[in-house]
Amino acid sequence: MSLLYPQFLWLLIPFGLLFLYLKPNLLIQRVHLIILLLLVFTLTRPQLQKGFQEESIEAKEVLIALDVSYSMRATDVKPTRYDYAKATIDTLLRENVQDNIMLIAFTTNPLLLSPPTTDHILVRTALNALDLNNILTKGTSLEKLFKKISSMKKVHRELLLITDGGEEKDLKRLTTALEDTDIHLTILALGSKQGTTIPTEDGSMLKDSDNHLVVSRINPLLKELAQAMNGTYLTASGNPQSTSDAINRSFSQSHLEAKRVNKLHYTTTELYQIPLLLALLLFLMLHTRASKYLLILFALLGIPLQASFLDTFYLDQAYHSYEAKEYNTTKRILTKIETPSLQKQFALANTFYKLHQYKKAIALYSAIHSTSASVKQKLYYNIANAYAMQRAYDKAKIYYTRALQLGDDEDALHNLKIIALLKKKKRAELGISHPKSQSSDSSKSNAEKGSQSKKTQDEEQQSSGSGSGGEKQESTKKKQEKQKLILDKREEQQPLSSKVYELINKGYIHETHPW
Repeated sequence: MSLLYPQFLWLLIPFGLLFLYLKPNLLIQRVHLIILLLLVFTLTRPQLQKGFQEESIEAKEVLIALDVSYSMRATDVKPTRYDYAKATIDTLLRENVQDNIMLIAFTTNPLLLSPPTTDHILVRTALNALDLNNILTKGTSLEKLFKKISSMKKVHRELLLITDGGEEKDLKRLTTALEDTDIHLTILALGSKQGTTIPTEDGSMLKDSDNHLVVSRINPLLKELAQAMNGTYLTASGNPQSTSDAINRSFSQSHLEAKRVNKLHYTTTELYQIPLLLALLLFLMLHTRASKYLLILFALLGIPLQASFLDTFYLDQAYHSYEAKEYNTTKRILTKIETPSLQKQFALANTFYKLHQYKKAIALYSAIHSTSASVKQKLYYNIANAYAMQRAYDKAKIYYTRALQLGDDEDALHNLKIIALLKKKKRAELGISHPKSQSSDSSKSNAEKGSQSKKTQDEEQQSSGSGSGGEKQESTKKKQEKQKLILDKREEQQPLSSKVYELINKGYIHETHPW
Protein backbone atom coordinates (compact mmCIF):
# COMPACT_ATOMS: atom_id res chain seq x y z
CA MET A 1 0.00 0.00 0.00
CA SER A 2 1.19 3.54 -0.73
CA LEU A 3 0.03 7.05 0.14
CA LEU A 4 -0.52 9.58 -2.64
CA TYR A 5 -0.28 12.61 -0.27
CA PRO A 6 1.86 11.48 2.69
CA GLN A 7 2.48 15.09 3.76
CA PHE A 8 -0.90 15.08 5.54
CA LEU A 9 0.51 12.58 8.05
CA TRP A 10 2.07 15.52 9.92
CA LEU A 11 -1.44 16.29 11.19
CA LEU A 12 -1.42 13.03 13.12
CA ILE A 13 1.20 14.33 15.57
CA PRO A 14 -0.91 17.00 17.37
CA PHE A 15 -4.02 14.76 17.29
CA GLY A 16 -2.00 11.83 18.69
CA LEU A 17 -0.59 13.93 21.54
CA LEU A 18 -4.05 15.22 22.38
CA PHE A 19 -5.37 11.64 22.43
CA LEU A 20 -2.68 10.60 24.97
CA TYR A 21 -3.31 13.52 27.34
CA LEU A 22 -7.09 13.16 27.49
CA LYS A 23 -8.53 11.65 30.67
CA PRO A 24 -9.64 8.01 30.35
CA ASN A 25 -13.25 8.78 31.23
CA LEU A 26 -13.66 11.24 28.31
CA LEU A 27 -14.74 8.52 25.87
CA ILE A 28 -16.71 10.83 23.57
CA GLN A 29 -13.70 13.10 23.06
CA ARG A 30 -11.49 10.10 22.31
CA VAL A 31 -13.95 8.85 19.69
CA HIS A 32 -14.03 12.33 18.13
CA LEU A 33 -10.24 12.27 17.90
CA ILE A 34 -10.34 8.83 16.29
CA ILE A 35 -12.77 10.26 13.70
CA LEU A 36 -10.35 13.12 13.01
CA LEU A 37 -7.46 10.65 12.65
CA LEU A 38 -9.48 8.64 10.15
CA LEU A 39 -10.27 11.80 8.18
CA VAL A 40 -6.58 12.71 8.09
CA PHE A 41 -5.78 9.24 6.81
CA THR A 42 -8.45 9.73 4.14
CA LEU A 43 -6.68 12.90 2.97
CA THR A 44 -3.46 10.94 2.39
CA ARG A 45 -5.24 8.94 -0.36
CA PRO A 46 -4.10 5.37 0.45
CA GLN A 47 -3.73 3.20 -2.64
CA LEU A 48 -3.19 -0.49 -3.24
CA GLN A 49 -0.59 -1.03 -5.95
CA LYS A 50 -1.48 -3.70 -8.49
CA GLY A 51 1.55 -3.27 -10.74
CA PHE A 52 1.58 -3.43 -14.52
CA GLN A 53 -1.45 -4.54 -16.48
CA GLU A 54 -1.77 -5.00 -20.20
CA GLU A 55 -4.67 -3.09 -21.73
CA SER A 56 -5.99 -3.55 -25.25
CA ILE A 57 -6.78 -0.21 -26.89
CA GLU A 58 -7.81 1.04 -30.32
CA ALA A 59 -4.95 2.95 -31.92
CA LYS A 60 -3.87 4.18 -35.31
CA GLU A 61 -0.36 3.58 -36.63
CA VAL A 62 1.24 7.00 -37.26
CA LEU A 63 4.69 7.58 -38.74
CA ILE A 64 6.06 11.12 -38.40
CA ALA A 65 8.93 11.85 -40.81
CA LEU A 66 10.70 15.09 -39.86
CA ASP A 67 13.09 16.88 -42.18
CA VAL A 68 16.15 17.97 -40.16
CA SER A 69 18.28 19.28 -43.04
CA TYR A 70 19.98 22.66 -42.88
CA SER A 71 17.19 24.43 -44.79
CA MET A 72 14.81 23.78 -41.85
CA ARG A 73 16.64 26.56 -39.98
CA ALA A 74 15.05 29.16 -42.28
CA THR A 75 12.94 31.75 -40.50
CA ASP A 76 10.10 32.32 -42.98
CA VAL A 77 8.03 30.22 -40.56
CA LYS A 78 8.48 31.65 -37.07
CA PRO A 79 10.60 31.14 -35.07
CA THR A 80 12.17 28.65 -37.53
CA ARG A 81 10.73 25.91 -39.71
CA TYR A 82 12.25 23.26 -37.44
CA ASP A 83 11.03 24.82 -34.18
CA TYR A 84 7.53 25.19 -35.63
CA ALA A 85 7.62 21.53 -36.68
CA LYS A 86 8.68 20.44 -33.17
CA ALA A 87 5.88 22.44 -31.56
CA THR A 88 3.35 20.91 -33.97
CA ILE A 89 4.57 17.38 -33.21
CA ASP A 90 4.40 18.05 -29.48
CA THR A 91 0.77 19.17 -29.85
CA LEU A 92 -0.05 16.04 -31.86
CA LEU A 93 1.48 13.84 -29.16
CA ARG A 94 -0.69 15.48 -26.52
CA GLU A 95 -3.88 15.20 -28.57
CA ASN A 96 -3.43 11.65 -29.90
CA VAL A 97 -2.47 9.82 -26.73
CA GLN A 98 -4.03 6.57 -27.95
CA ASP A 99 -2.08 6.33 -31.23
CA ASN A 100 0.99 4.21 -31.90
CA ILE A 101 3.51 6.79 -33.10
CA MET A 102 6.90 6.29 -34.78
CA LEU A 103 9.41 9.12 -35.37
CA ILE A 104 11.95 9.25 -38.21
CA ALA A 105 14.42 12.09 -38.80
CA PHE A 106 15.80 12.43 -42.32
CA THR A 107 18.13 14.52 -44.47
CA THR A 108 19.86 12.68 -47.31
CA ASN A 109 19.57 9.64 -45.03
CA PRO A 110 16.61 8.55 -42.84
CA LEU A 111 17.10 7.39 -39.26
CA LEU A 112 14.57 5.87 -36.85
CA LEU A 113 14.60 7.96 -33.65
CA SER A 114 11.68 6.29 -31.87
CA PRO A 115 10.03 2.94 -32.70
CA PRO A 116 6.22 2.68 -32.68
CA THR A 117 4.93 3.38 -29.17
CA THR A 118 1.93 4.71 -27.29
CA ASP A 119 4.31 6.01 -24.59
CA HIS A 120 4.71 9.44 -26.13
CA ILE A 121 7.16 10.57 -23.46
CA LEU A 122 9.73 8.42 -25.27
CA VAL A 123 8.91 10.07 -28.61
CA ARG A 124 9.12 13.54 -27.07
CA THR A 125 12.44 12.68 -25.38
CA ALA A 126 13.95 11.48 -28.67
CA LEU A 127 12.75 14.62 -30.44
CA ASN A 128 14.09 17.01 -27.79
CA ALA A 129 17.44 15.20 -27.65
CA LEU A 130 18.14 15.91 -31.33
CA ASP A 131 20.69 18.72 -31.78
CA LEU A 132 20.67 20.37 -35.23
CA ASN A 133 24.23 21.66 -34.68
CA ASN A 134 25.48 18.06 -34.97
CA ILE A 135 23.75 17.53 -38.33
CA LEU A 136 26.06 18.46 -41.19
CA THR A 137 24.06 17.29 -44.21
CA LYS A 138 22.29 20.00 -46.17
CA GLY A 139 20.30 18.00 -48.71
CA THR A 140 16.90 16.31 -48.52
CA SER A 141 16.20 12.90 -50.05
CA LEU A 142 12.53 11.94 -50.00
CA GLU A 143 13.27 8.93 -52.21
CA LYS A 144 15.57 7.32 -49.61
CA LEU A 145 12.99 8.04 -46.92
CA PHE A 146 10.22 6.38 -48.93
CA LYS A 147 12.41 3.37 -49.69
CA LYS A 148 13.05 3.03 -45.95
CA ILE A 149 9.29 3.11 -45.30
CA SER A 150 8.55 0.62 -48.07
CA SER A 151 11.10 -1.79 -46.56
CA MET A 152 8.96 -2.03 -43.42
CA LYS A 153 6.22 -4.63 -43.20
CA LYS A 154 2.86 -3.55 -44.55
CA VAL A 155 0.71 -1.93 -41.88
CA HIS A 156 -2.22 0.48 -42.24
CA ARG A 157 -0.35 3.66 -41.41
CA GLU A 158 -0.74 7.43 -41.41
CA LEU A 159 2.41 9.04 -42.81
CA LEU A 160 2.94 12.65 -41.73
CA LEU A 161 5.73 14.17 -43.82
CA ILE A 162 7.05 17.47 -42.44
CA THR A 163 9.49 19.09 -44.86
CA ASP A 164 10.20 21.96 -47.22
CA GLY A 165 10.75 19.43 -50.02
CA GLY A 166 14.39 20.07 -50.85
CA GLU A 167 15.24 19.93 -54.56
CA GLU A 168 13.34 16.77 -55.48
CA LYS A 169 12.15 16.82 -59.12
CA ASP A 170 11.17 13.28 -60.12
CA LEU A 171 7.58 12.70 -59.03
CA LYS A 172 7.36 9.27 -60.64
CA ARG A 173 10.34 7.91 -58.67
CA LEU A 174 8.76 9.10 -55.41
CA THR A 175 5.35 7.58 -56.09
CA THR A 176 7.00 4.34 -57.26
CA ALA A 177 8.89 4.11 -53.96
CA LEU A 178 5.57 4.27 -52.08
CA GLU A 179 3.41 2.15 -54.37
CA ASP A 180 3.82 -1.06 -52.30
CA THR A 181 3.04 0.65 -48.98
CA ASP A 182 -0.33 0.86 -47.26
CA ILE A 183 -0.30 4.46 -46.11
CA HIS A 184 -2.36 7.63 -46.15
CA LEU A 185 -0.02 10.55 -46.83
CA THR A 186 -0.34 13.93 -45.13
CA ILE A 187 2.27 16.52 -46.12
CA LEU A 188 2.98 19.56 -43.95
CA ALA A 189 5.00 21.85 -46.21
CA LEU A 190 6.98 24.39 -44.19
CA GLY A 191 8.30 27.51 -45.87
CA SER A 192 7.13 30.14 -48.32
CA LYS A 193 6.73 30.20 -52.10
CA GLN A 194 9.07 33.17 -52.53
CA GLY A 195 11.70 31.56 -50.31
CA THR A 196 14.20 33.01 -47.87
CA THR A 197 17.90 32.92 -47.03
CA ILE A 198 19.22 30.65 -44.30
CA PRO A 199 21.13 32.11 -41.33
CA THR A 200 24.28 30.38 -40.07
CA GLU A 201 25.68 30.21 -36.55
CA ASP A 202 27.96 33.23 -37.06
CA GLY A 203 25.04 35.42 -38.18
CA SER A 204 25.87 35.42 -41.89
CA MET A 205 23.72 33.92 -44.64
CA LEU A 206 24.43 30.47 -46.05
CA LYS A 207 26.14 30.36 -49.48
CA ASP A 208 26.76 27.55 -51.94
CA SER A 209 30.09 26.40 -53.40
CA ASP A 210 29.96 29.23 -55.97
CA ASN A 211 29.59 31.83 -53.20
CA HIS A 212 25.94 32.51 -54.12
CA LEU A 213 23.32 33.02 -51.44
CA VAL A 214 21.19 29.93 -50.88
CA VAL A 215 17.45 30.65 -51.05
CA SER A 216 15.19 27.90 -49.72
CA ARG A 217 11.51 27.72 -50.68
CA ILE A 218 8.68 25.20 -50.63
CA ASN A 219 9.16 22.63 -53.36
CA PRO A 220 6.00 22.69 -55.57
CA LEU A 221 6.52 18.95 -56.13
CA LEU A 222 5.12 18.32 -52.63
CA LYS A 223 1.62 19.37 -53.65
CA GLU A 224 1.78 17.16 -56.75
CA LEU A 225 2.96 14.26 -54.59
CA ALA A 226 0.03 14.65 -52.20
CA GLN A 227 -2.41 14.67 -55.13
CA ALA A 228 -0.80 11.65 -56.78
CA MET A 229 -1.03 9.66 -53.52
CA ASN A 230 -4.63 10.76 -52.80
CA GLY A 231 -3.25 12.43 -49.69
CA THR A 232 -3.58 15.82 -48.02
CA TYR A 233 -1.36 18.85 -48.59
CA LEU A 234 -1.09 21.39 -45.74
CA THR A 235 0.96 24.48 -45.03
CA ALA A 236 1.74 26.17 -41.73
CA SER A 237 -1.22 27.91 -40.08
CA GLY A 238 -1.06 30.80 -37.66
CA ASN A 239 0.11 28.57 -34.78
CA PRO A 240 1.09 24.93 -34.15
CA GLN A 241 -2.28 24.21 -32.48
CA SER A 242 -4.31 25.09 -35.59
CA THR A 243 -1.86 23.15 -37.77
CA SER A 244 -2.23 20.13 -35.48
CA ASP A 245 -6.02 20.39 -35.77
CA ALA A 246 -5.74 20.36 -39.57
CA ILE A 247 -3.50 17.27 -39.43
CA ASN A 248 -6.01 15.48 -37.16
CA ARG A 249 -8.77 16.28 -39.64
CA SER A 250 -6.66 14.74 -42.38
CA PHE A 251 -6.14 11.61 -40.27
CA SER A 252 -9.88 11.31 -39.62
CA GLN A 253 -10.68 11.53 -43.35
CA SER A 254 -8.29 8.76 -44.38
CA HIS A 255 -10.75 5.96 -43.49
CA LEU A 256 -7.88 3.82 -42.19
CA GLU A 257 -9.24 1.58 -39.46
CA ALA A 258 -7.81 1.87 -35.97
CA LYS A 259 -6.55 -1.49 -34.74
CA ARG A 260 -6.17 -3.16 -31.38
CA VAL A 261 -2.78 -2.84 -29.67
CA ASN A 262 -1.66 -3.81 -26.19
CA LYS A 263 -0.38 -1.18 -23.79
CA LEU A 264 1.23 -1.63 -20.38
CA HIS A 265 0.04 0.73 -17.69
CA TYR A 266 0.52 0.91 -13.93
CA THR A 267 -2.69 0.40 -11.96
CA THR A 268 -3.74 1.17 -8.39
CA THR A 269 -6.90 0.73 -6.34
CA GLU A 270 -8.11 3.65 -4.21
CA LEU A 271 -8.66 2.80 -0.53
CA TYR A 272 -9.62 6.20 0.89
CA GLN A 273 -13.28 5.12 1.03
CA ILE A 274 -12.53 2.72 3.91
CA PRO A 275 -11.33 5.24 6.57
CA LEU A 276 -13.97 7.71 5.37
CA LEU A 277 -16.80 5.19 5.89
CA LEU A 278 -15.40 4.19 9.29
CA ALA A 279 -15.32 7.83 10.38
CA LEU A 280 -18.91 8.31 9.20
CA LEU A 281 -20.05 5.16 11.00
CA LEU A 282 -18.42 6.22 14.28
CA PHE A 283 -19.95 9.67 14.05
CA LEU A 284 -23.47 8.29 13.47
CA MET A 285 -23.13 5.74 16.27
CA LEU A 286 -22.04 8.49 18.63
CA HIS A 287 -24.74 11.02 17.78
CA THR A 288 -27.71 8.87 16.72
CA ARG A 289 -30.12 7.34 19.22
CA ALA A 290 -30.90 4.41 16.96
CA SER A 291 -27.23 3.51 16.72
CA LYS A 292 -27.91 -0.17 17.34
CA TYR A 293 -29.96 -0.28 14.12
CA LEU A 294 -27.26 1.35 11.98
CA LEU A 295 -25.42 -1.89 11.23
CA ILE A 296 -28.68 -3.51 10.10
CA LEU A 297 -29.44 -0.48 7.94
CA PHE A 298 -25.99 -0.60 6.36
CA ALA A 299 -26.42 -4.33 5.70
CA LEU A 300 -29.80 -3.81 4.00
CA LEU A 301 -28.73 -0.82 1.92
CA GLY A 302 -25.10 -1.82 1.42
CA ILE A 303 -25.38 -3.11 -2.13
CA PRO A 304 -27.35 -0.21 -3.66
CA LEU A 305 -25.34 2.34 -1.69
CA GLN A 306 -22.12 0.76 -2.89
CA ALA A 307 -23.33 0.70 -6.49
CA SER A 308 -24.40 4.35 -6.36
CA PHE A 309 -21.16 5.36 -4.68
CA LEU A 310 -19.05 3.46 -7.21
CA ASP A 311 -20.95 4.96 -10.14
CA THR A 312 -20.22 8.44 -8.82
CA PHE A 313 -16.62 7.49 -8.18
CA TYR A 314 -16.14 6.07 -11.70
CA LEU A 315 -17.79 9.09 -13.29
CA ASP A 316 -15.45 11.41 -11.38
CA GLN A 317 -12.45 9.33 -12.47
CA ALA A 318 -13.67 9.44 -16.07
CA TYR A 319 -13.96 13.25 -15.99
CA HIS A 320 -10.40 13.54 -14.66
CA SER A 321 -8.96 11.22 -17.33
CA TYR A 322 -10.95 13.07 -20.02
CA GLU A 323 -9.45 16.39 -18.91
CA ALA A 324 -6.02 14.74 -19.04
CA LYS A 325 -6.82 13.63 -22.64
CA GLU A 326 -6.49 9.94 -21.70
CA TYR A 327 -9.52 9.07 -23.82
CA ASN A 328 -9.01 5.30 -23.94
CA THR A 329 -8.81 5.27 -20.15
CA THR A 330 -11.99 7.37 -20.01
CA LYS A 331 -13.81 4.89 -22.24
CA ARG A 332 -12.66 1.95 -20.10
CA ILE A 333 -13.82 3.63 -16.87
CA LEU A 334 -17.21 4.64 -18.27
CA THR A 335 -17.96 1.06 -19.32
CA LYS A 336 -17.75 0.08 -15.63
CA ILE A 337 -20.82 2.21 -14.85
CA GLU A 338 -23.80 -0.13 -15.08
CA THR A 339 -26.53 2.42 -14.40
CA PRO A 340 -27.38 4.34 -17.60
CA SER A 341 -27.43 8.09 -17.09
CA LEU A 342 -27.32 11.27 -19.14
CA GLN A 343 -23.86 12.11 -17.75
CA LYS A 344 -22.43 8.71 -18.69
CA GLN A 345 -23.90 8.70 -22.21
CA PHE A 346 -22.75 12.26 -22.90
CA ALA A 347 -19.23 11.57 -21.58
CA LEU A 348 -18.93 8.33 -23.56
CA ALA A 349 -20.14 9.98 -26.78
CA ASN A 350 -17.69 12.87 -26.28
CA THR A 351 -14.91 10.32 -25.72
CA PHE A 352 -15.69 8.52 -28.98
CA TYR A 353 -15.62 11.93 -30.72
CA LYS A 354 -12.15 12.67 -29.30
CA LEU A 355 -10.99 9.22 -30.45
CA HIS A 356 -12.14 10.15 -34.00
CA GLN A 357 -14.75 7.36 -33.89
CA TYR A 358 -17.46 9.62 -35.23
CA LYS A 359 -19.99 6.94 -36.21
CA LYS A 360 -20.07 5.58 -32.65
CA ALA A 361 -20.31 9.12 -31.26
CA ILE A 362 -23.28 9.93 -33.52
CA ALA A 363 -25.04 6.69 -32.51
CA LEU A 364 -24.68 7.53 -28.81
CA TYR A 365 -25.73 11.17 -29.21
CA SER A 366 -28.79 10.04 -31.16
CA ALA A 367 -29.72 7.52 -28.45
CA ILE A 368 -29.91 10.21 -25.74
CA HIS A 369 -33.47 11.42 -25.06
CA SER A 370 -34.22 14.55 -23.09
CA THR A 371 -37.06 17.03 -22.73
CA SER A 372 -34.62 19.86 -22.02
CA ALA A 373 -34.22 22.29 -24.92
CA SER A 374 -30.66 23.16 -23.89
CA VAL A 375 -29.66 19.47 -23.79
CA LYS A 376 -31.24 18.84 -27.20
CA GLN A 377 -29.46 21.87 -28.62
CA LYS A 378 -26.13 20.55 -27.35
CA LEU A 379 -26.86 17.09 -28.80
CA TYR A 380 -27.72 18.51 -32.23
CA TYR A 381 -24.59 20.66 -32.17
CA ASN A 382 -22.35 17.69 -31.31
CA ILE A 383 -23.97 15.46 -33.95
CA ALA A 384 -23.44 18.19 -36.55
CA ASN A 385 -19.75 18.47 -35.57
CA ALA A 386 -19.31 14.70 -35.96
CA TYR A 387 -20.92 14.73 -39.41
CA ALA A 388 -18.75 17.70 -40.41
CA MET A 389 -15.60 15.78 -39.42
CA GLN A 390 -16.79 12.98 -41.75
CA ARG A 391 -17.29 15.55 -44.52
CA ALA A 392 -21.02 14.73 -44.55
CA TYR A 393 -21.84 18.43 -44.93
CA ASP A 394 -25.51 18.00 -45.88
CA LYS A 395 -26.27 16.11 -42.67
CA ALA A 396 -24.14 18.52 -40.65
CA LYS A 397 -26.16 21.43 -42.07
CA ILE A 398 -29.43 19.78 -40.95
CA TYR A 399 -28.30 19.37 -37.35
CA TYR A 400 -26.68 22.83 -37.08
CA THR A 401 -30.01 24.24 -38.26
CA ARG A 402 -31.90 22.20 -35.65
CA ALA A 403 -29.56 23.48 -32.95
CA LEU A 404 -30.17 27.09 -34.02
CA GLN A 405 -33.94 26.53 -34.04
CA LEU A 406 -33.75 25.80 -30.31
CA GLY A 407 -31.93 29.03 -29.48
CA ASP A 408 -29.08 31.36 -30.40
CA ASP A 409 -25.70 29.67 -30.65
CA GLU A 410 -22.75 31.61 -32.05
CA ASP A 411 -20.63 28.48 -32.46
CA ALA A 412 -23.32 26.63 -34.41
CA LEU A 413 -23.89 29.66 -36.66
CA HIS A 414 -20.16 30.03 -37.26
CA ASN A 415 -19.76 26.34 -38.11
CA LEU A 416 -22.79 26.45 -40.40
CA LYS A 417 -21.12 29.18 -42.46
CA ILE A 418 -17.89 27.18 -42.61
CA ILE A 419 -19.49 23.96 -43.87
CA ALA A 420 -21.32 25.93 -46.54
CA LEU A 421 -17.92 27.03 -47.87
CA LEU A 422 -16.46 23.53 -47.49
CA LYS A 423 -19.40 22.05 -49.37
CA LYS A 424 -18.75 24.41 -52.30
CA LYS A 425 -15.04 23.57 -52.19
CA LYS A 426 -15.78 19.84 -52.18
CA ARG A 427 -18.03 20.20 -55.23
CA ALA A 428 -15.35 22.21 -57.00
CA GLU A 429 -12.76 19.51 -56.28
CA LEU A 430 -15.01 16.83 -57.77
CA GLY A 431 -15.24 18.80 -61.02
CA ILE A 432 -11.55 19.34 -61.80
CA SER A 433 -9.62 17.53 -64.53
CA HIS A 434 -7.99 15.08 -62.10
CA PRO A 435 -10.88 13.73 -60.00
CA LYS A 436 -8.91 10.68 -58.88
CA SER A 437 -6.41 12.71 -56.89
CA GLN A 438 -9.01 14.96 -55.25
CA SER A 439 -12.14 12.80 -54.95
CA SER A 440 -12.95 11.73 -51.44
CA ASP A 441 -14.83 8.74 -52.96
CA SER A 442 -11.67 7.61 -54.74
CA SER A 443 -9.67 8.00 -51.58
CA LYS A 444 -12.26 6.02 -49.72
CA SER A 445 -12.25 3.15 -52.20
CA ASN A 446 -8.47 2.91 -52.13
CA ALA A 447 -8.49 2.87 -48.33
CA GLU A 448 -11.18 0.17 -48.32
CA LYS A 449 -9.09 -1.97 -50.66
CA GLY A 450 -6.09 -1.45 -48.40
CA SER A 451 -8.10 -2.42 -45.34
CA GLN A 452 -8.68 -5.89 -46.82
CA SER A 453 -4.96 -6.65 -47.00
CA LYS A 454 -3.33 -8.78 -44.33
CA LYS A 455 -2.53 -6.82 -41.16
CA THR A 456 0.97 -7.36 -39.80
CA GLN A 457 3.13 -5.56 -37.29
CA ASP A 458 6.08 -3.36 -38.26
CA GLU A 459 9.35 -5.32 -38.14
CA GLU A 460 10.96 -2.53 -36.15
CA GLN A 461 8.15 -2.40 -33.57
CA GLN A 462 9.71 -2.80 -30.11
CA SER A 463 7.79 -0.55 -27.77
CA SER A 464 5.23 -1.00 -25.04
CA GLY A 465 2.33 0.05 -27.25
CA SER A 466 3.02 -2.19 -30.26
CA GLY A 467 1.74 -5.64 -29.29
CA SER A 468 -0.09 -7.99 -31.63
CA GLY A 469 -1.29 -11.55 -31.44
CA GLY A 470 1.07 -12.78 -34.16
CA GLU A 471 4.40 -11.45 -32.96
CA LYS A 472 6.95 -13.40 -30.92
CA GLN A 473 6.99 -13.04 -27.15
CA GLU A 474 9.59 -10.60 -25.82
CA SER A 475 12.27 -11.84 -23.46
CA THR A 476 11.89 -11.14 -19.73
CA LYS A 477 14.86 -8.80 -19.84
CA LYS A 478 13.31 -6.64 -22.57
CA LYS A 479 10.00 -6.48 -20.68
CA GLN A 480 11.80 -5.30 -17.54
CA GLU A 481 13.63 -2.63 -19.51
CA LYS A 482 10.37 -1.52 -21.10
CA GLN A 483 8.63 -1.27 -17.72
CA LYS A 484 11.55 0.71 -16.32
CA LEU A 485 11.24 3.22 -19.17
CA ILE A 486 7.53 3.67 -18.54
CA LEU A 487 8.00 4.08 -14.80
CA ASP A 488 10.96 6.44 -14.84
CA LYS A 489 9.21 9.59 -16.07
CA ARG A 490 11.68 11.90 -14.31
CA GLU A 491 14.86 10.42 -15.71
CA GLU A 492 17.20 13.10 -17.06
CA GLN A 493 17.12 13.56 -20.82
CA GLN A 494 20.20 12.01 -22.39
CA PRO A 495 21.77 13.43 -25.55
CA LEU A 496 21.81 11.26 -28.66
CA SER A 497 25.06 9.38 -29.21
CA SER A 498 27.58 10.32 -31.88
CA LYS A 499 26.61 7.12 -33.73
CA VAL A 500 23.15 8.58 -34.37
CA TYR A 501 24.55 11.69 -36.03
CA GLU A 502 27.06 9.56 -37.93
CA LEU A 503 24.15 7.69 -39.53
CA ILE A 504 22.27 10.91 -40.33
CA ASN A 505 25.39 12.58 -41.75
CA LYS A 506 26.48 9.51 -43.71
CA GLY A 507 28.08 10.62 -46.97
CA TYR A 508 27.66 14.35 -46.34
CA ILE A 509 31.15 15.15 -47.68
CA HIS A 510 30.15 13.85 -51.10
CA GLU A 511 26.71 15.41 -51.34
CA THR A 512 26.06 16.12 -55.02
CA HIS A 513 22.75 18.02 -54.63
CA PRO A 514 22.75 19.57 -51.14
CA TRP A 515 19.94 21.96 -52.03
